[in-house]
Amino acid sequence: MTVHLFWAVSSPSCANFALRLTAQMNKNLFDPIVADTVLGNFYVDDCLKSVSSSDQAVSLIQQLTTLCEMGGFKFSKWVSNKREVLLSVPAAERDKEFENIELDYEKLSIERALGIRWSVGADTLGFKNVVPSRQPTRRNVLSIISSVYDPFGFAAPFILPAKILLQEMCRNNVQWVQELTGIDLARWQQWLNNLTNLDKLIIPRCFKPCIFGKVESFQIHNFSDASNQGYGMVSYLRLEDVDGKIHCSLLIGKSRVAPLKKVTVPRMELTAAMLAVHINKIIIKDKLSCQVHKVVFWTDSTSVLRWISNESAHFHTFVANRIHTIRESSESSQWRYVESKCNPADDASRGLDFRHLVQSQRWLNGPDFLWKSEENWPNIHLLYQSGSAS
Repeated sequence: MTVHLFWAVSSPSCANFALRLTAQMNKNLFDPIVADTVLGNFYVDDCLKSVSSSDQAVSLIQQLTTLCEMGGFKFSKWVSNKREVLLSVPAAERDKEFENIELDYEKLSIERALGIRWSVGADTLGFKNVVPSRQPTRRNVLSIISSVYDPFGFAAPFILPAKILLQEMCRNNVQWVQELTGIDLARWQQWLNNLTNLDKLIIPRCFKPCIFGKVESFQIHNFSDASNQGYGMVSYLRLEDVDGKIHCSLLIGKSRVAPLKKVTVPRMELTAAMLAVHINKIIIKDKLSCQVHKVVFWTDSTSVLRWISNESAHFHTFVANRIHTIRESSESSQWRYVESKCNPADDASRGLDFRHLVQSQRWLNGPDFLWKSEENWPNIHLLYQSGSAS
């Protein structure tokens, strides 16, 4: 045999190794960004890359194609949010929908099997959900909720009420094939009707607006909150350019139901804070290529702030384990207090109906104070050096 078998278990690993080796062997023949793209921007057999200009994109496509042809790899299905970039690619090598880009470019979109839609011309992300007609049994409720693919948590507050309903069905020992009735059925039907409107939720793909100047400050702001029904967090990227203009973008949100075993709200708040630290670590390590100048954690729980800042008290195991995780990846000086009315994670812990989700500028764009200069932020640091919170 002169080639590797296609359906072998090791095939994906071997293909990825060959691709990376091709980049490493020939990187000196091309601009540094070309090899870096192969090594850092491939996801299985798909390449996803953003550059600052159309000219740079055209050059990268040409060099990337040449480099990978040296290893026997041929690129196809090119897509770009800029028409001039796509015109530089032969029609046969574009995505099937973009072979003829004389169509209404603004309305063309790429829709993947899992339901995330990229509107190429408008350069926005959205959802496309097909709601099947099924009986409202516990099995089908779980199936429909699981079918909503939302890896970044854009719609996390909207999905939470359905998860809470499913948890109540589990708590009440509803059988897999038993149908909902009464108030629970009305709640499910209302949520299901709103699910068909989820395609109206539009998120800008790019964190930096086109009219924005050279970015001078990159900041990540993480908010956490909990309630009796659930807990969650949300992170925002705050940009400030050389002219003092400010822009905030939703990075990722998480929303989880409260555990079946009863836990006090302060402990739930601490769990949410630990989740915020964990997600922030992933964002900085794996997701953002820019240098982050500042990281801030916000909570409306004074108990959490006391626990984090208190280094002298001995805590119960539940609290001690979470405090240890939080302190490993954050400093007490990074934690700040924010009022509940200004905390967007409040939406992730309590849930929102679809109408409020679409209208919620606090969830999609961050609280108003993040759009202002730092001296206008809430400036309350509740740091305790002795004593403990119950």
